[in-house]
Amino acid sequence: MTAPRTPVPRKVLGRLSLPERTFVADALRTETVGGVLLLVAAVAALIWANVPALHDSYESVSHFHLGPEALGLHLSVQHWAADGLLAIFFFVAGIELKRELVAGDLKDPRAAALPVAAALCGMAVPALVYTLTNITGGGSLGGWAVPTATDIAFALAVLAVIGTSLPGALRAFLLTLAVVDDLFAILIIAVFFTDDLDFAALGGAVAGLFVFWLLLRKGVRGWYVYVPLALVIWALMYNSGVHATIAGVAMGLMLRCTTREGEDHSPGERIEHLVRPLSAGLAVPLFALFSAGVVISGGALADVFGQPETLGVVLGLVVGKTVGILGGTWLTARFTRASLSDDLAWADVFAVATLAGIGFTVSLLIGELAFEGDEALTDEVKAAVLVGSLIAATLATVLLKLRNARYRSLYEAEERDEDLDGIPDVYEQDDPACHLRMAEIHDRKAAEHRSRAEELARDRAGERAGQESG
Repeated sequence: MTAPRTPVPRKVLGRLSLPERTFVADALRTETVGGVLLLVAAVAALIWANVPALHDSYESVSHFHLGPEALGLHLSVQHWAADGLLAIFFFVAGIELKRELVAGDLKDPRAAALPVAAALCGMAVPALVYTLTNITGGGSLGGWAVPTATDIAFALAVLAVIGTSLPGALRAFLLTLAVVDDLFAILIIAVFFTDDLDFAALGGAVAGLFVFWLLLRKGVRGWYVYVPLALVIWALMYNSGVHATIAGVAMGLMLRCTTREGEDHSPGERIEHLVRPLSAGLAVPLFALFSAGVVISGGALADVFGQPETLGVVLGLVVGKTVGILGGTWLTARFTRASLSDDLAWADVFAVATLAGIGFTVSLLIGELAFEGDEALTDEVKAAVLVGSLIAATLATVLLKLRNARYRSLYEAEERDEDLDGIPDVYEQDDPACHLRMAEIHDRKAAEHRSRAEELARDRAGERAGQESG
């Protein structure tokens, strides 16, 4: 009688599959460049707003209004950046989420348990920290959601600046964590920061989304169809009272992110590849430029640690995020009987959890929504977001640098390709069939090249024959 097979314990933060590794590497490459631009924009905003000779021009540009008033879109430049350009960012977030749900880590419930639990705890604990700080200090509870968001682009920019080589598993964990984080941030904005509803405009937006979905289902192509429709949906959503970025998320979620026969990439992946540079390179940096420009002085920085609202934001980002993500990851591993990858230690999870305390873009947006109408407190909360993100980045830099030699060796092992066949050797060792699959792909591409070359040679021979007969 055959003995029962002992189940192999699942590893937490183990090596990615080769296709997932390729996708994550491409996504993070764009996000890293966008993160550097985001840092530059944030620094430029602080200089522009704090240099006395430039401050008035910053205020004038930020509050300059433009747009058709008859359509309810006569908005300031700052509002166009927050409500308009960020819709592009959330559109990409919607596509990322859809892909994760149908083709990525979130497709497998067992694999999804870790980033989902880590993200939920990483949002609940900062909210709890903020709430307790303000209950004991007598502050406003309205900003509880400000420290709940993680800014993946800013975090990756920090990694790029400090020059650490995180293993692929940790980078993928950070990316998936941010995707889930974005989902719940979107839900928070939709549920808690929606004012009086204009049901006519909301009905129009829903109808537009239905048309958008129908066109996708029918296979209609052409940017000249979808871009004008997307603008109409966005304008109706803005006028409905629901935050306009929700329109971007909804359209992103509607795109198909699975491949069909004869497709190398799904429509969602192709569109994400086109739009992500626009989001990371233009939309998010411009939002940062017109949202991060708060006046900072010695007194203002002291107030950050002296007021319950701002102190709650700082503690939520620095302490709440770290404790929440680390705790959520440990609890998931503990109760699912999973074990940490042999290549990593819990200190590595702690460092990444600290890095996730960088909550810039969405935190600034929620801060504007939470304290709308109180300009002074809004600016103070923005300063708290900047201070908290800076502290989290500094702590993460120290922790990651302590392990950088280990990360570098792991990264080099993942990238080593001694036979120069385009497949990292570690994947060939672990999965011999991988080499065969890639060889088949190479053979197919070579056959396609030969076919094109033969067709080109026939065309040229036909042209020469025609010239000679002429």
